[in-house]
Amino acid sequence: MAELTLPARNNILLEHTWNSPSVFASLESWEEEFRIVEASLPSLGPLKEKLCAGARELLEALGIIEHILARAMKLSVYAGMSHSVNMENQAATAIYDRMQNLEGMVSGATAFLNPALLAIGQETLKTWMREEPRLGTYAHFIDDLFRKSRHVRSAEVEELMGMLASPFAGPQSIYGSLTDADFKFKPAAGADGNSTPVAQGTIDAILHNPDRETRRNGWEHYMDAFVTHKNTLTNVLTASVKQDVFDMRIRKHASTLGASLFESNIPAGVFHNLIDVFKNNLPTWHRYWKLRRKALGVETLHPYDIWAPLTKTSPHLEYSQVIDYIAKGLAPLGKEYVRVLKQGALSDRWVDIYPNQGKTAGAFSSGCYGTHPFICMSFTNDIESLSTLAHELGHSMHSYLTWKNQPFVYSNYSLFIAEVASNFHQAMVRAYLLETETDPAFQIALLEEAMSNFHRYFFIMPTLARFELEVHQRVERGEALTADAMIDLMCRLFSEGYGGDMYIDKERVGMTWATFGHLYYDYYVYQYATGISAAHALSKRILEGVTDAWRDYLWFLSAGSSVYPLDALKGAGVDLSKPKVVEDTFAVLSGYVDKLEKLLIK
Repeated sequence: MAELTLPARNNILLEHTWNSPSVFASLESWEEEFRIVEASLPSLGPLKEKLCAGARELLEALGIIEHILARAMKLSVYAGMSHSVNMENQAATAIYDRMQNLEGMVSGATAFLNPALLAIGQETLKTWMREEPRLGTYAHFIDDLFRKSRHVRSAEVEELMGMLASPFAGPQSIYGSLTDADFKFKPAAGADGNSTPVAQGTIDAILHNPDRETRRNGWEHYMDAFVTHKNTLTNVLTASVKQDVFDMRIRKHASTLGASLFESNIPAGVFHNLIDVFKNNLPTWHRYWKLRRKALGVETLHPYDIWAPLTKTSPHLEYSQVIDYIAKGLAPLGKEYVRVLKQGALSDRWVDIYPNQGKTAGAFSSGCYGTHPFICMSFTNDIESLSTLAHELGHSMHSYLTWKNQPFVYSNYSLFIAEVASNFHQAMVRAYLLETETDPAFQIALLEEAMSNFHRYFFIMPTLARFELEVHQRVERGEALTADAMIDLMCRLFSEGYGGDMYIDKERVGMTWATFGHLYYDYYVYQYATGISAAHALSKRILEGVTDAWRDYLWFLSAGSSVYPLDALKGAGVDLSKPKVVEDTFAVLSGYVDKLEKLLIK
């Protein structure tokens, strides 16, 4: 394996960075726009009376509000991406912090809208929509608002809740600064004496290193930083959970889970079905751990062995080659889909490609109405990077088609369906490569990637969902959260999932929760598991040649928030209100274990 290096941000070639000038030409132009948007906020106040005056006045007021929101979102995209690609850049950190403050101001300045619409009344609004057909665009938005009406507070309370957005972002911001910028990890020393720098941008590659000593050192040194700060990290997450409980009570929900699910009109049964099916199918994971231990030839499996390569050769993939693989895997979606994807990933520079000092952990897709759908990742020339890029391009194409086909009011989509398109990409590309790349070593590496992906979304995420539910319930009951209690809970859940085939390093394994910033978005993690389930159901329809399945899927990507997420999935042919979709995806997982076992025996 080539020695990992971590260059400074200014040593990354321009063509390998995200296209920031397409959003703002310079930091100075961002500053100018920031001042304009900030200065425009007081002008929103008079709209409260204007939007109640009639159909045309309401339409005009909504247009003004949306215009300011769209401009603020572009400011946010620029600040967030600039900060994420180099968290050591103090100027980027400064505009990121200022943007969080502005977002709170915008939320406060527009908080009157929902209470005012509710005060007008649903029947009057329906009459106005008949009088002014352009208002008909907002029909689903208004229906959803009145569905939520019992949880919308007065204009004064809503304004206060909007103003709290900035201080409530504190725990997530502190977590990111601490783990991405302030944490300094000891390098990983290998069996040959060579060392590899440990950082958020390199840890994944280290854990895939064939040298067990490098993996052990890398994992232990990475986790030790979290263990060292366990009390601080516990207090930061506890503050976030307490905010969720506060919001639940202000909005008069019975539980934080119910409050979170209610936003997207998701029945609680969807969450509990997932957890129940997951627990019932843990033996599939136990079988995989046994297979992995045997294939690696180790007496005891350790957490740092989960990603260890099972063959001596691993494909080295260039970025352009990976784009070609992804494009061919997604060919069933049509030439236009593939053209947009390739142009975005190459000439339009949607992707900030390679790792650098100060770059945030993991990968994500960003952007908003009026920008490209950008991707932040750390490409390391392997199948895992192929998988990550395919995943994030799934998010980006979802955003691209939503923004292209929906008005601003529906230009976002629920977190519940956010992980569908990403995992769909991975499923389609994996199916293509399993069919076309017949070299056994390549196939084993590909199946390892599949298992790694499933491990994250179908093992780690449901386990974190169980952890998250229990932590929230403890705070709802008024119980204290301590670092040791959270470590004990995490260890118990992982021990159940490992089924006795994994050595449990209690403090390090128990701090796994602290390595996932996803927990600062309440009840986000379970949606990875429902997302991967829906993704495989949708890819199966297309791969099996179901009539118009690809058109159904493109409709789903284009729907945005114009329909409820469960209805969007049903329109594409998948019903997640029933456990069968999750059960069928466990069958896919079991099939991967079977294929891997046969290849390893050969």
